[in-house]
Order: sequence, then C-alpha cells, then structure tokens
Amino acid sequence: MSVLLTRAAGGRAAVFEGLPGRLTIQSCPVSDLAPGEILVEVIGCTLCGSDLHTVEGRRQVAVPTVLGHEIVGRIAAMADAEAWDLSGSPLAIGDPIVWAIVASCGSCPQCQQGLPQKCSHGVKYGHERATGRRIFTGGLADICLLAPGTAIVKLPADMPLAVACPAGCATATIAAALEPAGDLTGRTVAVFGLGLLGLTACGMARAAGAAEVIAIDPLPDRRARAAAFGATVAVEPGFLAAHPAAGRIDLSVEVSGAPRAIAEALDHAAVGAAIHLVGSVAPLGSVPLDPEQVVRRLLTIRGIHNYAPRHLLTAVRFLADHGQTFPFASLVERWYPLDQVEAAFAHAVGSGAVRVGVRP
Repeated sequence: MSVLLTRAAGGRAAVFEGLPGRLTIQSCPVSDLAPGEILVEVIGCTLCGSDLHTVEGRRQVAVPTVLGHEIVGRIAAMADAEAWDLSGSPLAIGDPIVWAIVASCGSCPQCQQGLPQKCSHGVKYGHERATGRRIFTGGLADICLLAPGTAIVKLPADMPLAVACPAGCATATIAAALEPAGDLTGRTVAVFGLGLLGLTACGMARAAGAAEVIAIDPLPDRRARAAAFGATVAVEPGFLAAHPAAGRIDLSVEVSGAPRAIAEALDHAAVGAAIHLVGSVAPLGSVPLDPEQVVRRLLTIRGIHNYAPRHLLTAVRFLADHGQTFPFASLVERWYPLDQVEAAFAHAVGSGAVRVGVRP
C-alpha cells in the first residue's frame, strides 16, 4: 500500500444523528485498506441544498450519517499499486481529485444498462448510514474512504477549491442534463431556477454555443447574478410569455422542482423541443399535462438524476476551460473549519448564500 500520511488514530467526522441543526464531531479509527480502496484527505467540501434540507429536518435520511458530497480531496493512500482516473491518467499519492457521487459495481442490471448512478450495490457519498467502514463516506470529515468502483478525475493543480468542489454534484449533473440535447449551437435554452445548478446550466449552455439563454427565477438577486454566468436575459416566473422567445424554446432545463416552472416550460416549448427535469427530487405537486400537445409538438420530456462517470469528466474539463470565464469562485461565500460545522450550516441557511464551505 502506498501512503502519503499515516492516520493511525483515525480521523474526525461531523456526524448527523437526526436532530435538526445538530452535528457532533467524532473521532474514528481507520483500518487497513481493502483491495481497490483509496484513502483521501479532504481538502474542502461545500454544502449542497440537499445537505441543508437534511440538517433542517426537511429531508429524511438514514442516520447516523456523515453528509457532504461536493468534495475535493488529496490522495493519501492507495490499496493497489496502480490506479487511473477517467481520462486514463495514472493516479499518485498527493494528487488533488474529485470523484463521482456514486461508486458503482459495474455488473448489476442498472450498471449494465448504462445507469451506474442507479447501481443496486452502489455507495453514495454523503448519503450512507455511518456504520463500520462507511463512516468516512461523507465530505464533512478529515478523510474519505473511496470504495472500489469510484470514478475519479484528477484536478488541475491551479483550479481554485471553490470552483472544484461542486464538480461532483452541480457541474456533473448539468453535464448530464445537457448531453441528451446534443449540439446547442444557435439554439434557445431556458433555465428555470438560478441556484448553483441553474447558474451552471446557464454557463455550460452558453459555452456550448447557445444563442440565447433565458434565466427564470422569482428572486431579484439571483436574476441579477445570471448575466455573469452567460444568461442573455433574466425574467420572473410568468414573464416568459412576454418575451420574443416564448413558444420557440429548444431546450428547457428545470432545476427548481416547482410545478409552476414545469408548466411554464411546457407552455413555451418549440416544436421538437426537449424539457429536462432536474429539480423534481421531492413531492412538490403534480403538473397538468396534455398528451396530445406532447405528441403533436414532438416534445421530449426527460428526467435527470445524478450522472454517469463521463459527465464528471465533462464537468472538470468545463471548469478547467471556463472556471474563470464565469465567476464560480464567488459563489462560495465563506469557509468554516470542521469544528465549526454547525455554524457553517446556520450561515448557509440564514444567509441564502449559494454555497458555504467547510475545510478540515
């Protein structure tokens, strides 16, 4: 086993046991690595909206758990003598990396169908019950233990931490959401919801050649931010009908989960358009749907949840090329040390910041 540092005493993890707003720092041992495992020293982890919902008590998870899945780490130890990232580059002790949110087995029916993010035997980082070896599967810790089957991408040495952390969540998810739409050159894209997912969608669509990117959000400060991420116009919900692009939107990316937004996307889709639903990950209500209109207008409605490994590679390459073009680093408002993780969550919830980060 190759090792950069020794943690004979183990590492610390912020454990959530189901009590809203409360996380406790616990020290846990680290046993020897099993074949295929990689031990990573956590450099930083940003707090996703799902993490906030969990700690606020609005999202149920198996507890105890160690949250955090927008993670950047540095390889500390490898069980195997050799390992490679998704680009084919050899991995070495000390390499800065990001990894896919789900480690997949490669052999179950979902993996065989090209849906490794739905692996029947998968390990989902930041979502596992923290027992045994899986206590170190979340980013709110000193270390993270990568399971066999984890897709890894080595980061450019000069990529800022604030830019890199969301690669394994928002950026890769939007890469998955845009991929089925094909070539966006000259097309009109609407993005519903302007949190990190929506701003990323604006930037990636523009970088992919979209002629127009229409950003829709009820909050003025979010709309004001959209132009810096490539949006050509930003409007409130309901105002799309007055825009010249109404009825001719080629692709709608819906990341808010609001039924009203989905209905608006359906109303203004062009003939042959695609509507990709990303934000509907909670039961927020139903949407009226006229099947005849879907048929006659040749619409494609697609659900996107998480992503496949190739989308993580796309995400890192996008951030390497455009992470400075669009001000992603500015979206992380503040960093907290691990022992102030409760304050980090309180800040993230109370301030409305796009992202707050934790650095061990």
